[in-house]
Amino acid sequence: MAAPAGRRAPLALGLTGLACALFGLVLLVVLPGVVRDQVIKNVRIDPNSIAFSMWKDIPVPFYLSAYFFEVMNPKEIHLGAKPVVNQRGPYVYREYRYKTNITFHDNGTVSFLEYRRFYFQPDLSDGMEEDYIVVPNILVMGAAIMMEKLPHFLKVLISGALAGFGQDAFMNRTVGEIMWGYDDPLIDVLNNFVPGLIPFKGKFGLFVDFNNSNTGLFTVYTGATDIKQIHIVDTWNGLKKVNYWRSNECNMINGTSGEMWPPFMTPSSSLEFYSPDACRSMKLVYEQSGVFKGVPTYRFVAPKTLFANGTDYPPNEGFCPCRESGIQNVSTCRMNAPVFISHPHFYNGDPALVDAVDGLHPNKEQHGLFLDVHPVTGIPMNCSIKLQLSLYIKKVSGISQTGQINPVVLPILWFAESGAIEGSVLKQFYTNLVLIPSVLEYVQYICIGLGVALMLAAIVLEVKRQEKCFLFWSSNKKTKEADQALSEKPLTPVKGTVLQEASL
Repeated sequence: MAAPAGRRAPLALGLTGLACALFGLVLLVVLPGVVRDQVIKNVRIDPNSIAFSMWKDIPVPFYLSAYFFEVMNPKEIHLGAKPVVNQRGPYVYREYRYKTNITFHDNGTVSFLEYRRFYFQPDLSDGMEEDYIVVPNILVMGAAIMMEKLPHFLKVLISGALAGFGQDAFMNRTVGEIMWGYDDPLIDVLNNFVPGLIPFKGKFGLFVDFNNSNTGLFTVYTGATDIKQIHIVDTWNGLKKVNYWRSNECNMINGTSGEMWPPFMTPSSSLEFYSPDACRSMKLVYEQSGVFKGVPTYRFVAPKTLFANGTDYPPNEGFCPCRESGIQNVSTCRMNAPVFISHPHFYNGDPALVDAVDGLHPNKEQHGLFLDVHPVTGIPMNCSIKLQLSLYIKKVSGISQTGQINPVVLPILWFAESGAIEGSVLKQFYTNLVLIPSVLEYVQYICIGLGVALMLAAIVLEVKRQEKCFLFWSSNKKTKEADQALSEKPLTPVKGTVLQEASL
């Protein structure tokens, strides 16, 4: 039986509202699972996933920016004076990364080699590769420390050979030579006098092993069986741990290869990765939430304990022998040369390190490293990883080149590897993994709100209709009662009227 015309509008509104609310509730329950499934599908290391092409051939424009500490008073340092340095740069290089030898394994892992190539960008640099800069003679001063315990006569003999080649405590080389290598007869001299002291031949440069080379064979989990393990390193060069350091904890290969992380992060998450360049695993911690070009991000930074010594942070005891907090001795993975890594300008380090060298000005904005990661996918949006290389120098008895140099950790250069997603890659990422889920999330609440509003409107209309019906019914009843009362009352003629009629 059809509903009366007056009831159709409230009924239609009510049913429409109920349908909207139910649809919104269904989305509220189902959508998180759908979004999660889509994220898992799109971030796995799988040729069919959206993130695979980003992982295989990183489309993000990476740049290596190098800043040199030019030594301003080399002669005075030789006589025992405090070093004075002046920062030069940046010298900027476009960095291209690509993976080869990609091999999937039955246990849910994939192996690969990642290569890096660098191309100088004069338009982005403050200087040219042909610029000459005075820096410590790394081979001479490094070898002097390494030879400190040799017999005195042998050190005197080697010192004489070095003098014959015109070697001194400091050298004036071009940026290109310091970065990418130069031929030095000193290498052959040292190999002849002390075989094995410098176990390499050919050119010597701080980044000679970076260009056109790989970072080792990584085997990582694809996330096919457990998304929480995606990108986590299974082995590096076939190793589950390295043997550079003095404790199992410090030798562990933890986290990812440093490109992507497991999805669904929270502020309590941390970013761990193994760095072949630093020969160790590192852990970054959450600092704050933010937005990068419309994409929500978590910013992760280095804790103050990252390069702390064993006294200030006992777990780092395995990286010792240690000096002041804020620098890490990497001699055991750098041919025993007295090389230290740290934050630029000894940021977050012991103030004594900064006080020992004039010209250093550490601050968080310029020298703190960070990674801005999209927490839902674990993909970095914007990053700047910064490290400084320093050389420990001092007077070594028997090596005249070291003169009266006072012990000091002298910065050589610091560099930043920076990159940010942009262009079509950012647009695709934003649309598929940020915009669409956000729209669907708004839709579910709009549907629930609209449904409730329509049902309330239906109730209001029905109440008004009922009130109208009641008033109409009540009015009709009163009218009928009045008519009935009038009809039952006897007629009484009006006296004046009767007399008037009679007279007529």
